[in-house]
Amino acid sequence: MMFTPDELAGTVDLFGALDRPALRQACVELAFKEGDDREPESFDDAIDDAVESYHLLAIADEGSEVLVPGPVAFPTLPEGAQDLPHILDVEERTVPRERLAEAAERRFRDDAADAIAARDRERIADLLDVSYELDVWAPVELSGTRTRLDEALE
Repeated sequence: MMFTPDELAGTVDLFGALDRPALRQACVELAFKEGDDREPESFDDAIDDAVESYHLLAIADEGSEVLVPGPVAFPTLPEGAQDLPHILDVEERTVPRERLAEAAERRFRDDAADAIAARDRERIADLLDVSYELDVWAPVELSGTRTRLDEALE
């Protein structure tokens, strides 16, 4: 069983934030309910893809890295996910909106610089789309970075 980026975001959203091991375990539990016995690490590529696409955002919180639903996510609960709070021994977490905005803005600027330096037109176009979602999702100022991305596509 594979999960879409939006399903991963929905699973994380149930708890507010999850560290990677807890999200892996949630995926294992959901897959098991569907008769699919998988190792936790088998979900790493899907999680990495969700982070890469900004469906999930990785941020530092209380000394560890946690994942939160990102700016392009439309969090969707996979079948059976409503039982996860009863199955997993994980407390709900809230990450302050300002910290989310700072982490997202920093990551976006780094990703934009890397895409421009690599002349990766596809990634640049994707990041332009992300920039508009990010503007709505958090109080960030991306106009200068967006201009550089636009110029890199010309």
